[in-house]
Amino acid sequence: MADISQERIEKAIDLTADTAIRNEHYFCDLDGLAGDGDFGNSLATGFKVIKAELPQIEGDIGAKLLKISMLCSKHVGGSSGPIWGTGFMKAAMVSKGKTEVTLAELTEMVGAAVDGIMARGGAKLGDKTLLDALIPVHEKMKEMAESGDPAAVLGACAEVADNAIDETRTLVAHRGRASQVGDRSANTPDPGIVAIATILQDWCNHFGVERSPKAPELNRATA
Repeated sequence: MADISQERIEKAIDLTADTAIRNEHYFCDLDGLAGDGDFGNSLATGFKVIKAELPQIEGDIGAKLLKISMLCSKHVGGSSGPIWGTGFMKAAMVSKGKTEVTLAELTEMVGAAVDGIMARGGAKLGDKTLLDALIPVHEKMKEMAESGDPAAVLGACAEVADNAIDETRTLVAHRGRASQVGDRSANTPDPGIVAIATILQDWCNHFGVERSPKAPELNRATA
């Protein structure tokens, strides 16, 4: 079974920063359809700091993720800071002392992050938040964890997140600023779900996993 090196995890985080920075204005535009329009700016501000500091962060996978969680909490604005910071912190706890992880261990890291985000924000599946991408992604990872093929797992997870954009489009938001506008949040994409799908698609593009985005927002974000 192919293990996933610390170097590849660090590269994935660096790519995530690039995704957030590149889509700063677009993610704000999406958030402005039903929210307060600051999601892209909040995310990009924090990930600019993370990208700059990542090469100097020392330690194993868990230590690096813990530092990133602190940077998220400090520099990512709005409600996204505590949510993303909690996700990285919980993943750090599972990967403490590791310099490589198996697919099963990576699945456990994502599961811990999902559980932490749910506990921190109080959201659940169907509330039209980034969890509507992360929870199905985690389920797909559990289904494929023993396959030994990280590329196949990444492609399948990117597909799941891509599908989540359209599958949740008509839902009414029950968490975050979008929940305050009631039915107006229906028929709009959730920017957090689009962000997760974009991150995974960008990982696919970099790591040589061939797939074509389907949701129009994902095509726009990865163009």
